[in-house]
Amino acid sequence: MYESDSVWEFAIADRIAFGNGSIEELGDRLAGRSVSTLLLVTDEGLLEAGVVDAVRGSIPTEIEVSVFDGVEPDPDLEVYEAALEAADAAEPDAVVGVGGGSSIDVAKVTGSLAGTDRELLEYVAPPIGDGASVPESETTVVAVPTTAGTGSESSPAAVVSLPDRELKVGISSRHLYPDLAVVDPLLTASLPSAVTAASGMDALTHAIESYTTRWYSAKPEPDRPDERPDYGGRTELTDLYAEKAIELIGSNLRRAVNNGDDLEARRNMALGSLLAGVAFTNAGLGATHALAYPVAGENHTPHGVTVAALLPAVMRYNASTAFDRYRTIADRLGENLEGVSDREAGDRAATAVEALADDVGIPSGLRDLGVEEGDVPRLAEKTEEIQRLLVGNPRRVDREALEEILESAY
Repeated sequence: MYESDSVWEFAIADRIAFGNGSIEELGDRLAGRSVSTLLLVTDEGLLEAGVVDAVRGSIPTEIEVSVFDGVEPDPDLEVYEAALEAADAAEPDAVVGVGGGSSIDVAKVTGSLAGTDRELLEYVAPPIGDGASVPESETTVVAVPTTAGTGSESSPAAVVSLPDRELKVGISSRHLYPDLAVVDPLLTASLPSAVTAASGMDALTHAIESYTTRWYSAKPEPDRPDERPDYGGRTELTDLYAEKAIELIGSNLRRAVNNGDDLEARRNMALGSLLAGVAFTNAGLGATHALAYPVAGENHTPHGVTVAALLPAVMRYNASTAFDRYRTIADRLGENLEGVSDREAGDRAATAVEALADDVGIPSGLRDLGVEEGDVPRLAEKTEEIQRLLVGNPRRVDREALEEILESAY
């Protein structure tokens, strides 16, 4: 007999340091963990821009530092494997990821899997991988985000691109949570406007999907506590994080894009991204992110741009499941809802997202991303395989529904 879950869990990075100048405390925090050797994981762009120097400057000289700067956007297996090889050579006590979600994802996996014998794909969920358990590691993992969007600093997941399959997949485990996240909004001040816009829309998508995903008790009770999924469904606590994140992002993204030196906007975006990350990594996501993986995999589009193009269509599809929630989203995004019915408020929420994306220069539909109408059936078929995300969507989705959403987003 089916029994719904009656217990929810909540997890975040072991410790979070947030605030302007918080990176200056990194050295003291590493010393407190008895770190003597460190591998810094980043990309060439941040190295050349001097951002990595700002991080290294806070690390005591007695700590031996090696740098792996081979991270690329949407890292594939070769990037992860190269980072693991760098870790095998350096034998670090700590791995510090500096950058966007790609660098932090690579750092988390490197810190957790260095020295293990399995192939990386074995840790990916079926049907792509074997769903092998990520082992607990003694290596300290530190996440230092330089964008406000991915939420990777508070996430137990890492995304791996598979170019040969034109797909992105995830490795998820509570052992992938960073031991420390240092969120310094000042590190985002030099972000180009296009990156600020895309990462901000990614954070907004995290907040909206976690605020509307299935309630935790709408999921089956596990046989054992350790079998409860990381994306356990929304709760009273995740709602608080998600709702505040929607408000912060909705009122600050335009400012951060139009004036990168607006430090108040930068701080609010960094906080909104962090809160959205905490919300979605506990509650889960839905069809927007599930659809985004094959779309981005085939068309090589930035993740934030891809989810922004899909989100309004998914919101309109899901709105009938919780008009009150979409009304709240519309309100937090600044819509005037006086005299507006719940059904219309649901549409207003999606319209508000479209307006925000347009104002910050994000393409308005899949057509602008290179998707052709003939691609829809194939993309829907690929999306059906990503059940770890689809199970959280508040409205039931099958292949026909996925095609409907894609056509609406076109």
